[in-house]
Amino acid sequence: MSDGSLAGYDSVEKILEAYIPAEQLSHVKRVLYGTNQGNPLAALDLPKSVQAAAAAGDYDLQAYRFTAAAEHFRTPRIVRIGLIQNAIVTPTTASMAEQRQAIYDRVTDLIDAAGQAGVKIVCMQEAWTMPFAFCTREKHWNAFGESAEKGPTTQLLQGLARKYNMVIISPILERDDAHGETIWNTAVVIGNNGNVIGKHRKNHIPRVGDFNESTYYMEGNTGHPVFETAYSKIAINICYGRHHPMNWQAFGMN
Repeated sequence: MSDGSLAGYDSVEKILEAYIPAEQLSHVKRVLYGTNQGNPLAALDLPKSVQAAAAAGDYDLQAYRFTAAAEHFRTPRIVRIGLIQNAIVTPTTASMAEQRQAIYDRVTDLIDAAGQAGVKIVCMQEAWTMPFAFCTREKHWNAFGESAEKGPTTQLLQGLARKYNMVIISPILERDDAHGETIWNTAVVIGNNGNVIGKHRKNHIPRVGDFNESTYYMEGNTGHPVFETAYSKIAINICYGRHHPMNWQAFGMN
């Protein structure tokens, strides 16, 4: 529809909830999403201040509880994980500096909400600081590339990580100045103390029609690293890598 909705609804799930009776809907969701220890996912209550921030900021906020098998000897713990999918804020005709700053401002608000909700691990989407331009064949978008360790995006998130005692996964377009300004599709892992724990570079690149992403960046050379954080071990399988079972196996073995 012209307002960007799906037949007046925010999502397919909202349409299903509107038209399918509760009992039948539970079976539909079981087929679509599976179950958590044999039960449907339970919605998680969030502070009213966070819900108010979402309403004021006009973004969708969902929270669910995933349970695990009971521990026999170790003390059980709860870790809240947040996933952020953001849209661009300004038109792509604006300067790249304006586009990136607008996204920074937007995502800072989202991370603030996550921090207030007690989230301890946040992961952003692939190349979150820029429009997803990898199907255009327009190489000028590589201007968004920056240092993984010392670039403005990492510096911004280091402060937020310290503020909320939060681990942040930040997928960016990396410019490797030490190696001829090679461009990589990289996920930076920032620790809860604001330290850069490490990074992983996307190791499988799609080459399908205009989605020939080798136009922009190289295949990664970091292998399959697993990062030790304050809250869990984390590996990042970036985008197209999810289609390769051996990728998952290598991360799991590590």
